Amino acid sequence: MKMIYLDNGASTEVDPKVIRKMTPFFSEVCANPSSAHQMGSDAHRALEDARHVIAKSIGAKDEEIIFTSGGTESNNLAIKGLAFYQKESGTGKNHIITTKIEHSCVKTTCEWLKTQGFEVTWLDVDSEGFVDLDQLRGALRDETFLVTIIHGNNEIGTVQDLKAISEICHDKGVHLHTDACQSFTKVDVNVGKMGLDLVTLNSHKIHGPKGVGALYVRDGISLTPVSHGGNHEAGRRAGTENVSGIVGFAEAVKLASKSGHVKDMIKLRDYFIDQVLVAELGVKLNGPRDEGSGSKRLCNNMNLMFPVNGGMLGDYLNVSGICSSKGSACSSQEKGHVSHVLKAIGLTDDEAKNTIRFSLSRFSTKKEIEKATQILIKSIQKVANSRFA
Repeated sequence: MKMIYLDNGASTEVDPKVIRKMTPFFSEVCANPSSAHQMGSDAHRALEDARHVIAKSIGAKDEEIIFTSGGTESNNLAIKGLAFYQKESGTGKNHIITTKIEHSCVKTTCEWLKTQGFEVTWLDVDSEGFVDLDQLRGALRDETFLVTIIHGNNEIGTVQDLKAISEICHDKGVHLHTDACQSFTKVDVNVGKMGLDLVTLNSHKIHGPKGVGALYVRDGISLTPVSHGGNHEAGRRAGTENVSGIVGFAEAVKLASKSGHVKDMIKLRDYFIDQVLVAELGVKLNGPRDEGSGSKRLCNNMNLMFPVNGGMLGDYLNVSGICSSKGSACSSQEKGHVSHVLKAIGLTDDEAKNTIRFSLSRFSTKKEIEKATQILIKSIQKVANSRFA
């Protein structure tokens, strides 16, 4: 049985063209990019070429890009690095503002910083997951040094208006960081036009390899490193760079920019949602509807709440050949876990537990989505009629 993979919000298949681009850097150009010999120079050149591709894709300067091991490290470096710099520099600023729907790595980073003497304000969101701009304005104070708000939510797909948020932050001289791992290449991210100070990116959500990411840091912003060792990444992130992975990351960015994948995914997303809702089985969509657009909801995200046991439904789908997610991949394996994102938009514990996320990629096909919706509808009916439900 061929599986229909609809868990691309967790990770995507690596594009074969990306694999081919990476292959020489496992053997033919295997050197450390910091080495002084010819092969080291070749590796360094590939590293810097990739940095240019990724910088250009978001309207940044090459030197504003730091390569990391992925989104989690980038988020930690952005938030902790800026926080530690405040403490070391004696600025007197110790206040962070974030939201109740952040990715778990931002959430836990902010919670840990509270144990280190920093203060954190958690902004509410409305029933569709949008930040209240007036609440943000009211939360800013003299001690605030950072606002960190996710761009495209990893669970419910809500896309925040970062330009409006940045104007509020910069009016008070506060830096804005965003986790753009889910939105990168799906929503236009331009650091200049949007007024962004720090941006987290990663590779494996866009058909690149796992274990590779980047952090954009606007020129003039200082971070205290959170890892120590050599003078890699201009002294901002110690550790030999993953050259093969970084080359693959850049190739994935190039391929994404050349394709018309966003419009195609929007059509498939809307078709999937329409087919399930029109069946009138009591299914509800979490997050904004955003028909025909990608401005308010990620083009590949379908997060649905079901009137039946979500665990059983997920199991039915799995044995029927549908890969989906009963939560974000970072937390869905936790026993008894209830999504903090779904709770923040007003769902009860039971409603949150009966929610499943489906997510597309640019390799998803209409035929697959037609089959998936048919299986989903039949599975809902089976669970509803089960004596174990």
